[in-house]
Amino acid sequence: MPVDPSLAGLLEAIAAGTPLSELSPADARAVFRAMTVDTRPPQSLAPVASIEDDKVAGADGPLAARVYRPDGAGPFPTVVLLHGGGWVIGDLDTHAPMARAICAGTDSVVVAVDYRLAPEARFPAAAQDAIAAVRDVQSRLVEYGGSDVLAVAGDSAGGNLSAVAAQHVPGLAAQLLVYPATDVLGDFPSRAENAHGYFLDEPTMAWFIGCYADADTDLTDPRLSPLRGELAGLPPAVVVTAEFDPLRDEGVAYADALAAAGVPVRQTTYPGLIHGFFDMGPWSARCQDAVDDTIAQFAELLRR
Repeated sequence: MPVDPSLAGLLEAIAAGTPLSELSPADARAVFRAMTVDTRPPQSLAPVASIEDDKVAGADGPLAARVYRPDGAGPFPTVVLLHGGGWVIGDLDTHAPMARAICAGTDSVVVAVDYRLAPEARFPAAAQDAIAAVRDVQSRLVEYGGSDVLAVAGDSAGGNLSAVAAQHVPGLAAQLLVYPATDVLGDFPSRAENAHGYFLDEPTMAWFIGCYADADTDLTDPRLSPLRGELAGLPPAVVVTAEFDPLRDEGVAYADALAAAGVPVRQTTYPGLIHGFFDMGPWSARCQDAVDDTIAQFAELLRR
């Protein structure tokens, strides 16, 4: 299937701009916010009952967090959301639509976490923050959803961090991994097939890794490449990928490895879509359908 025609204008605009890999981290963050926060139609945001700022524990001190609550009295499941952005860009505002959509679509309390970013805080800072934050939320479930159901969710680098947290925090009920990065050193055909022209490209991925990992970092460390970790006994997962995404095949490989380890997993590769589709629903009905389908699958896991 060709790329969704609704995304053509977006891809043209991205191609006409300066690549993120040629910007400073601060400028890349500003560009990403302009692409997300500044352009989204307010009416596209899923309604939730309340939003409040909070703090959760990180590995080296408190982290800013934002709590989204659904309508009703509960108790509800609690979902820790870890945003994407290559461990370098992204924040609570850029991923507000994802937090709102999960909250409204699964009747869950979503705790979005603002973990430390690279290169100011290099590996394993983000991974350690993710683990610490999930453990902290787990210890305070009565303050959040009120039930004993706790899950993790994230996209791209946030999917990576969610997978890492699931490997280190026992007792989770589910994990939602949206086009996750799972193996930095893996040799996957989709990295070559989709290396250029589909929003996330090979130079940007290399730049992200260069900002996050030092030259002497062991890239096979499961906290960076969770596909190389111990997968037996992990919580059930929903793993979704996009056809025209360089991370497609490693997401599929992670789902296959989970299944081989005996973990219940649902894996979907959405045809015609690109990396980042979770925030592209306002411009693409096909992207919105994929978001709705993904959240419905995750809601089923949480209800179990």
